Amino acid sequence: MNAPETITPTAASTAALPPGSDRPALRYQSGFGNQFETEAVPGALPKGRNSPQRAPLDLYPELLSGSAFTAPRVENRRTWLYRRQPSVVTGAFHAYEQPFWTSGAAGGVAAPPDPLRWHPFPMPGEAAAGASAQGVDFVDSIKTLVSNGDPDAQTGMAALIYAFNRPMTGRALMNADGEMLIVPQQGGLRLVTEMGLLDVVPGEIALIPRGVTFRVDAHDGAARGYICENYGAAFRLPELGPIGSNGLANPRDFLAPVAAHDAHADGPCEVIRKTGGALWRNQQSVTPFNVVAWHGNLTPLKYDTAHFMTIGSISFDHPDPSIFTVLTSPTDTHGTANCDFVIFPPRWLVQEDTFRPPWYHRNVMSEFMGLIHGQYDAKPEGFRPGGASLHNCLVPHGPDADAFEAASTRALTPQKLDHTLAFMFESRWRFRPSAWALQGGSLDTNYAACWSGLKDNFKAT
Repeated sequence: MNAPETITPTAASTAALPPGSDRPALRYQSGFGNQFETEAVPGALPKGRNSPQRAPLDLYPELLSGSAFTAPRVENRRTWLYRRQPSVVTGAFHAYEQPFWTSGAAGGVAAPPDPLRWHPFPMPGEAAAGASAQGVDFVDSIKTLVSNGDPDAQTGMAALIYAFNRPMTGRALMNADGEMLIVPQQGGLRLVTEMGLLDVVPGEIALIPRGVTFRVDAHDGAARGYICENYGAAFRLPELGPIGSNGLANPRDFLAPVAAHDAHADGPCEVIRKTGGALWRNQQSVTPFNVVAWHGNLTPLKYDTAHFMTIGSISFDHPDPSIFTVLTSPTDTHGTANCDFVIFPPRWLVQEDTFRPPWYHRNVMSEFMGLIHGQYDAKPEGFRPGGASLHNCLVPHGPDADAFEAASTRALTPQKLDHTLAFMFESRWRFRPSAWALQGGSLDTNYAACWSGLKDNFKAT
């Protein structure tokens, strides 16, 4: 299978270039949930119908559904693909061993209701990386940290990490269990998908819908980051309510790929498929990246978090973190998410008579956090880029002792939190850590000590 760079999108669309990169810019289409149409070869899309008796250029029409046919129109997601050979041209699947990628509550282990934190996870080649030092690709590097729910019941999610240093040459991945929200932390990514190419760098995110085949390679040899594997309702933009018609993540800032196909690849290609919490593999003679044209609204997307329009208090009190929601996966309980993806980007703090970091709290929602770069204001020392933390349902947490003292005594002049980006996967379901997460070497066993310096300062009048 040819290298990703041989797949060249040719349709006109918005240009974008990864910051600091000298590689040619890919071209994109703009909008979240938009109805797109794109063709890598002129004339490949049929006009006025989806499945004519004989498709243009003798391509095969194939429908990829992301929702039930009878879902309300506003929630219906589907894309028509026009490919050189259909996806049925494949071989039998066989079990594939990848013991670190577990799924759902059943993939976790019992753990006490303690706050948990992990040091930065090692890059391939570092001592603690073990076998990955010999070279590992994206699929084989994935490790589940925490998970809940059940992929077959289409509830819950998993928080995973990846750290790889080998391209997925001749391989591809399709996840039938859930969509994958990829959050790079170190190293840029080239994502080759059935619908086209995405370049994603730290500070950006990529969203791969359930059922879309793709592969991931690093821009510069190695990369590390986080993944939310969402088994529940597909991510969507949160409602804005009294915020109005603009703010938070705006639809126009989400970018979709243009059609591209690997014109010279003849296979074979190993396809890894995840379904029912298990991994399977087959060897097929054709590349899955043979879509010459497509139209629809089910597509991979990328988003630059620098475009997030932050809302905050300009009078008093630290507002609820829900104002930082980028995407949400709802449940049948109104206002209670299967998963919210929340970011804490650079922003101004100007509140008066206010403790500005997050307060101490016990939330009914469970919180998994990661740090892309910089410092998190409530944990300026122990929480480091490339690490993670977990505070499950009603587990108390908040600023460490030093952060509390600093925030309680500093002069409340306007302050900008700059050069920082943290994120949170928040879920209504309690997370269960994986066995690897508790035994893999990055667990911070001294996490709770960060609050030991909080004294009883009560002074009765």
